[in-house]
Amino acid sequence: MADKEATVYIVDVGRSMGECHNGRSVTDLEWAMQYVWDKITHTVSTARKTACVSVLALRSDSTSNELREDEHNSNISVLSKFGQVLMPDIRKLRDAIKPSNTNRGDAISAIVVAITMINEFTRTLKYKRKIVLVTNGTGPMSGDGLEEIQKKLVQDGIELVILGVDFDDPEYGVKEEDKDSHKALNENLLREFAEGCEGDCGTLEEAIAELDTPRVKDVKSMPSFKGMLRLGDPERYETALQIPVERYFKTYVAHPPSASSFVARSGDGEGEEHTDSRPNQGEALTAVRMSRTYQVNDPSAPGGKVDVERDDLAKGFEYGRTAVHISQIDENITKLDTFACLDLIGFISQEKYDRYLHMSNANIIIPERANEKASLALSSFTHALHNSSYYAIGRLVAKENRPPMVVLLAPLIEAKYECLIEIQLPFAEDVRSYQFPPLDKVITVSGKTVTEHRNLPSQDLQEAMDNYVDSMELDHKDETGNDILPIDESFSPLLHRIESAVRYRAVHPNDPLPDPPEILAKFEHPDEELVKSSAPFLDKLISKAEVKKVPPRAKGRKRQRETEKPLSGLDVDALLNQEPKRANISPENSLPEFKQMLSRAENIETIHSAVKQLCAIVESQIKNSLSDANYNRVVEALGTMREELVDYEEPALYNDFLRSLKSKLLAEELGGDRKELWWLLRRSKVGLIDKATSDMSEVSEKEAKEFLSPN
Repeated sequence: MADKEATVYIVDVGRSMGECHNGRSVTDLEWAMQYVWDKITHTVSTARKTACVSVLALRSDSTSNELREDEHNSNISVLSKFGQVLMPDIRKLRDAIKPSNTNRGDAISAIVVAITMINEFTRTLKYKRKIVLVTNGTGPMSGDGLEEIQKKLVQDGIELVILGVDFDDPEYGVKEEDKDSHKALNENLLREFAEGCEGDCGTLEEAIAELDTPRVKDVKSMPSFKGMLRLGDPERYETALQIPVERYFKTYVAHPPSASSFVARSGDGEGEEHTDSRPNQGEALTAVRMSRTYQVNDPSAPGGKVDVERDDLAKGFEYGRTAVHISQIDENITKLDTFACLDLIGFISQEKYDRYLHMSNANIIIPERANEKASLALSSFTHALHNSSYYAIGRLVAKENRPPMVVLLAPLIEAKYECLIEIQLPFAEDVRSYQFPPLDKVITVSGKTVTEHRNLPSQDLQEAMDNYVDSMELDHKDETGNDILPIDESFSPLLHRIESAVRYRAVHPNDPLPDPPEILAKFEHPDEELVKSSAPFLDKLISKAEVKKVPPRAKGRKRQRETEKPLSGLDVDALLNQEPKRANISPENSLPEFKQMLSRAENIETIHSAVKQLCAIVESQIKNSLSDANYNRVVEALGTMREELVDYEEPALYNDFLRSLKSKLLAEELGGDRKELWWLLRRSKVGLIDKATSDMSEVSEKEAKEFLSPN
């Protein structure tokens, strides 16, 4: 369980914070709020009720705090009391945090108010207490009683962080020229105050620069298995081995936050029923309520279908094209009665194990906590595997009545850590064997083996490829001796980009999203220095492989495509056009003549005429077909018509004919019962042309799928 947290953000909203300094285009307050908003929105994204936040405004126009009777605590206002921060709270804070009309207000007094708020909220409970002060250090500050305040911070375990706008930091390389003497005194006062209570005082520029570095979430892993690691059956053999162990994740895939569906709230919202338990989803949005109904065919019911309850449904399994029902009682018989345990069933040499057999993320097997006997036993077993260069094969049932898994147990021994690495292995049904011709030789029809062939890489090409691959290795060092891609800095762009975009949009709902930070954008392309250093190897590889550029394929509408001129200069189309143009398509040679008529079409009327003639031929073939004699010819004709009209961007002609053809087939108007032909058309997928196939189509993908339904 995560620790409880209580954090107070003290934001300086004095009049001087509304000014721009040192060439920045934003005010000091807007610049400082980049840090505050990032921290608050990150807390909101965790959705933890135990992460409580409060916000204080320093140098505000009004005074609103529990210690307001003391004149030293004037111009300090509580903008948000302790509690879990939600979206409505962020919007209220966004409207409330504005530059004030005064510069009065003591930052040290604001810290005293924050200490009082934390102690009243947390009392004697276990909390992580923290105060963050963001200021430009230009307001009045009193140095009286600093030692007592420092002792109070240390005694209560409150962490103090002070971030100053344009504060000097020699280590980070920031120094403000021509600094005001009053600000310099305040800056030294705050730095000495923070050092006296084991706090931190730094420049805001460094804190904002670190915001681009994604936060790596520390996850407290929970055991996925607690039980016995057994060698032999202890119920039957006294010599059987039993070791109490626990299983935890070693690697786990981090997924980006998933989106939920919401709709605009209608009316005043009174009396509405909400199935989502999350409160404060948004002032203008409400959660989507999902419902599902089940229907079965019933000719006697209105509309041919009748609604049924979910409890009336039966589970079935497909056997060929038939549904086979198995009752719940019979299904329980097929389940294995298992109990949680990890049994060793064999051992395999490390040299004989193939790494591609891994089927899951890695887990670790450690001894039961606070059990010295189990630790000694598992350590002995781990060292035995390591010294003999063997892996163990086990049968794992993580929980009772779960299906068993076959797992691999590999020893991991480090300086201060020992454990077993566990990976799931495939069953026989999980392995797919495919045969491919060898890559290093060619076997002729007569059985002769050839090692030098035009389809095989030569020795020079193989060496050029090896050198290029080696030059692109990511474990190389740069000019300064650092790794090109340190593992600790290889952040997932998808995960962190979505999280940062959601946090930014929560505070700025109408502003465009900013560009991704450089630390994420660098993963879009290979490292420039790496590409530059590997360029000579790539050029040599291109030379050895004799890579040649292929001319781009011409795209566009067929009737607007320019005909490529032959090298001889002879215009074949002009010679063909001297013959009288074909006006009719013969049923004996319909498809070639259809394509020829389209290729010579000079206007849209000619295309319409060609389509109309082919449609008539198709219907005639269906009417005159003896059983299914002409069905394949019809499918071929429709496929050709569909392909050509997609290229000529006239999908409406094909769609109109196919709709008419379907209605005639189902109505038995084309020579009787032709439903078998419609089933053949559905199987051949010569349905409507949708928008995904042609931009000129007005048919959606959903409509195209419904058109090919059995009914």
